[in-house]
Amino acid sequence: MSEKAPLLIVDDEQNIRRILQVAFEKIGVETVVAENGLEAIKVLESRPIRGVLTDVTMPEMTGFELHDEICRRWPETPVVIMTAYGTIPQAVAAIRKGAYEFVTKPFDLDSLKKIVQSAMGEGSKVSSKAKRTNAAPESTTTFIAQSPQMLEIVETIKQVADARATVLITGESGTGKEVVAKLLHEYSPRSHQPFIAASCAAIPESLLESELFGYEKGAFTGAQNSKMGRFELAHQGTLFLDEIGDVPPLIQVKLLRVLQEREFERLGATAPTKVDVRLVTATNRDLNQMVEEGMYRLDLLYRLQVIEIHLPPLRERVEDVAGLAQHFLQKFSHENGRKLTQLSPLALSLLQSYRWPGNVRELGNAIERATVMASKDEEVLDVKHLPTALRQAA
Repeated sequence: MSEKAPLLIVDDEQNIRRILQVAFEKIGVETVVAENGLEAIKVLESRPIRGVLTDVTMPEMTGFELHDEICRRWPETPVVIMTAYGTIPQAVAAIRKGAYEFVTKPFDLDSLKKIVQSAMGEGSKVSSKAKRTNAAPESTTTFIAQSPQMLEIVETIKQVADARATVLITGESGTGKEVVAKLLHEYSPRSHQPFIAASCAAIPESLLESELFGYEKGAFTGAQNSKMGRFELAHQGTLFLDEIGDVPPLIQVKLLRVLQEREFERLGATAPTKVDVRLVTATNRDLNQMVEEGMYRLDLLYRLQVIEIHLPPLRERVEDVAGLAQHFLQKFSHENGRKLTQLSPLALSLLQSYRWPGNVRELGNAIERATVMASKDEEVLDVKHLPTALRQAA
């Protein structure tokens, strides 16, 4: 797409079209305008367009319908959608289909300009989805999936891995949320770039801002040198933030800015730092309930859950227990110098009947302990090796 191709502004209100046109042309962005979706299609048919900024509510054709048509006919043209709070869920759905971003009304004009400029800058660099998918390497992360639920999740991971949209992974503790995050990275075009992980619950609240965004020398007492935060370390790669529900309100605001504008400021900095990061988050908390209780920002939640992957607890996918147990047995037998190669039928039956409140993490710990309790000459892990509490509870 030509770098000199204009931005197409689509809005049925003449005043809005004019305000936006003047704002973008002041920063050197050539524009063309259309008062509705049908007129926008005619413009797209007549000349190259570098990006589209469209309102949602318009006569004849809505902004969502326009986006669908652009996806079908001009899939490499980035689309930014202007939406009201009431239509945010549909805007999120549009991002799942390939829209670059959505902005909520009333919007901040400076933020909008940054988002559109970012969209147009990336639009000419991004190939079609099929091409990006083919470029992704095979995963090296072990992911045991035999149950229908987990096989479906594997397909979802492969489907969305190449997108830039944020992913929220939900599920109980120990279900394997970080493993899913690693798979998303490894199947993506970012696989050769950094995968950076951080637990928001494990970092003290007083340090979380500097850990995520970094700081400049002299920003606070003891800051003798500048330090990059996790966002900068993950530039062009993937940042995985676990326990995202534990982020305090101040950091929620900063995360929202990064997601909207693709930039942030280090502590003590006077200028923003641009960053290209695919954000994947995880939580075992009910963020919707937290929003209702006033503990979490609704606008941030919308940004985080563009794509949501829910991991069911291990007790609801018993079909996976055998494969997981065998994987852990081989791993820990090798690490501890044992000759164990298989589980006895009775031991496997016991493992499959247990409820696993700690999920996959608890299963791994149980197999590791059982492996250590076996003698160096034994080849079959039996019930006698399993933890007493597990044998009594199953």
